[in-house]
Amino acid sequence: MATTTLRVAARQSFGKHEMKRLRLAGKIPANLYGHGQPNVHLALSADEVDAAIRHGAHLVELTGAVNESALIKSVQWDAFGSEIMHLDLTRAQASELVETSVNVELRGEAPGVCNGGIVEQPVHVIRFRCPAGLIPDKLVISLKSLELGQSLTAADIKLPQGAQLLSDPSEVVVHCIAAKDEDESAASSEAEPEIIGRRRPENGDSADE
Repeated sequence: MATTTLRVAARQSFGKHEMKRLRLAGKIPANLYGHGQPNVHLALSADEVDAAIRHGAHLVELTGAVNESALIKSVQWDAFGSEIMHLDLTRAQASELVETSVNVELRGEAPGVCNGGIVEQPVHVIRFRCPAGLIPDKLVISLKSLELGQSLTAADIKLPQGAQLLSDPSEVVVHCIAAKDEDESAASSEAEPEIIGRRRPENGDSADE
């Protein structure tokens, strides 16, 4: 697993105006804490952080104002869920057991689809505990054995060596169900009012400044 390195600079100024100036300069504010050491206020390259988040990085190597390993604990997004506003980082070594949540990716085609079924994925994130250095960028679940009427649960997902599943093992992650016919779908659409709304970002909020 490739190591993600983030260059960091110390952050001495605070307040909303300073945070705005920082972001206009292509930087993202962050806090580093944990292991009984003092909290450190940092500034990171927005491009580097975007790339790390996009590739599912969890454990990162910080270099510059501090030189140590850290876990991306939480990400604060803007109101539209498109721009990273702040990071919380916690000190962690590669061998240290940590709790984390990782996205689940479906792989392959379910045989049940050929029999008139459709695949639905009710759960997109699995929570588990494992060494920080073994956290994958994603978890993969194969659909090759998923027949019509069958489901795959959290227990069916292969986790890193030494990992302990924290999500409910019986939680259905993906299933193949019979597709509704057009008449039934139309009737359902007429019976139920449309709900319009914007989905909130899934990442946890983080305190800044």
